[in-house]
Amino acid sequence: MIENGEYIFYADESGDHSLVSVDAEYPIFVLNICGFRISDYCRKIVPAFQTIKFRHFGHDMVVLHERDIRKQFGPFSILTNADTRTAFLADMSHAVQAARFRIFSVVIDKRELKSELLQENPYSLALRFLVEEIFRFLRQRQIQEKRYFFVFEKRGNKEDIDLELEFRRIADGQNSYRQTFPGFNIVFGDKRANSTGLQIADLTARPTGLKYLRPAQPNKAFAIIEPKFQKLRKPKGVSKAISTIYGP
Repeated sequence: MIENGEYIFYADESGDHSLVSVDAEYPIFVLNICGFRISDYCRKIVPAFQTIKFRHFGHDMVVLHERDIRKQFGPFSILTNADTRTAFLADMSHAVQAARFRIFSVVIDKRELKSELLQENPYSLALRFLVEEIFRFLRQRQIQEKRYFFVFEKRGNKEDIDLELEFRRIADGQNSYRQTFPGFNIVFGDKRANSTGLQIADLTARPTGLKYLRPAQPNKAFAIIEPKFQKLRKPKGVSKAISTIYGP
């Protein structure tokens, strides 16, 4: 039996991966995979975010979604009060800043992908690149042979089946290393599962996309997560469509 590794990976995306219609306002697809050392995740990160939920909402059933926080939807309607909003955002900023994790991130510019006549699914393209980069990260630490779980949020039956098949193809050897990643496993979680890891990944995705689209624009959320980005190798095979916020 393969020994469990010391990392857990949570993924989330920003934007859609359709090439049929490209949103002129947000013509990109971002995939972020956040890697946590399990000991840090259990002992420090989850308790810190649970504390914020109890402090501001009185319970821990609240799911931290970037869009709902930004739009002040649902339980986040309390943020219409300026003092409450300031206190909540300060707590969130501190918790994210203090949390130890790495962000493996890629941005697919769908305009470039279409202009190069490459019709590969942006999600598949992003997933393959990041899974390879995480394998490289683990191999550099000589721990790649252990068992690791990649957690994705459920999107729909067909979408989840397609994603699982693509993930398994990559792990079975359809990657630039031409080797299998036998310890890599995919897990799907429902939004209602209230996973801290999935919520943190969600908080990182849109700020990453905005940094790519408008690099000169002030971006407080990105400034907080900026030190956590893992430097990645230069993507191969697609000249302009695939980008990393931080390269070699």
